[in-house]
Amino acid sequence: MMDLAARLATLRPKGKRLMVAIAGAPGSGKSTLAADLASQLEGGAVVPMDGFHLDNAVLEAGGLLPRKGAPETYDAAGFAAIMHRLATEDSVAIPLFDRSRDLSIAGAAVIEAHHRILLVEGNYLLLDRAPWSDLTPLWDVTVWLDVPLPMLEARLVQRWLDHGLTPDAAKARALSNDIPNARLVCTASRAPDLTIQSA
Repeated sequence: MMDLAARLATLRPKGKRLMVAIAGAPGSGKSTLAADLASQLEGGAVVPMDGFHLDNAVLEAGGLLPRKGAPETYDAAGFAAIMHRLATEDSVAIPLFDRSRDLSIAGAAVIEAHHRILLVEGNYLLLDRAPWSDLTPLWDVTVWLDVPLPMLEARLVQRWLDHGLTPDAAKARALSNDIPNARLVCTASRAPDLTIQSA
């Protein structure tokens, strides 16, 4: 981890900030990695893609609530707009996702001028299909977290157990939505600049 932080600290950005895309399947550890790197990098800040979840009411109206977390359940256009602003503007407000309330909060954090290295983390940052693939020119470096599917399944089931679901309900929730999303990410993402293996 220290090696990755040291490497990122030496890179020169294409634009105003170094834009680092940290991608991987659900449960692969993207949030943890991004937070660890931000704590080691002067001017580092985390930008989570999860802040761009569409609201549950919007998903329910479109029949997508059971698929929450799939590519089509995010405000991809809004995410792209914020990424372009982050690449060019000094101060940009971003939304964050509150897992305890299962909703996104607009303007919950602000990326300031002194934030020179952005750790953008999300499932679909390397997905090789529009509109996600349109983000490719923005990234200065891309990082992929490679986790075996059985480990992902165990982590995702545990995530739902931690949210109070019964073992059967937790496994059903993971297998019906999270694991299909994980398979999509693992099979349809572009090759990264760097891969971090997790055994």
